[in-house]
Amino acid sequence: MTDRDLALLTLGEVELVGQFARSSNATFLVRLSHGDEVAQAVYKPEAGEQPLSDFDPGLYKRERAAYLLSEALGWGMVPPTVIREDVPLGVGSLQWFIDCDFREHYFTLAAEDPSTHPELARMALFDFISNNTDRKSGHVLRGGDGRIWGIDHGLCFSAAFKLRTVIWDFAGEAIPDGLLADIAPLAEAVPEELAGLLDDDENAALKRRARRILQDGTLPVDLTGSRYPWPLV
Repeated sequence: MTDRDLALLTLGEVELVGQFARSSNATFLVRLSHGDEVAQAVYKPEAGEQPLSDFDPGLYKRERAAYLLSEALGWGMVPPTVIREDVPLGVGSLQWFIDCDFREHYFTLAAEDPSTHPELARMALFDFISNNTDRKSGHVLRGGDGRIWGIDHGLCFSAAFKLRTVIWDFAGEAIPDGLLADIAPLAEAVPEELAGLLDDDENAALKRRARRILQDGTLPVDLTGSRYPWPLV
């Protein structure tokens, strides 16, 4: 992401363009403008969140936290995401819009393009570390440049283990040493900004999940056969 792109996301004027259909929480496509620069982003205001019994209000913070985790790991798999207050419907997350073919998603990529498998397996690892409760197939995108992205991380980082994902094709596979090295610092300390978006129990659980991965050295296996989100796509 260029400095100009970052300026658009953090400083740009935000104009509502439309609302995404079939989203559990109110989610909007917005137009960003800053000087001569124009782009699009996905806006998730706290005011549009549905009350949940197992997550406190402020899911937008978890969107930002997932981006920070991806960056801390050096994996760059979550689109740049910021928190803004000076936006039309109040405080929420703004995430860089990924231009892609929405007919593609996890199931199609895994079945039709084996070259994506290493990135998809890494996303399975990311979902375990972040305790993603809602990795639907449609939450995996391939950008126009071929890069694989993960979106929709509002239901992550619970202290209680809640993993639900469609990415189980790589279960039990050995994790490359390079990825384990990326995870190792997280087992000792959560980066400051990321930690500030979570509570003490969630931070402790995040470190425990990192330590478990380092100990096991393999991608998690679903022994229950039930750790899937609904709907699947």
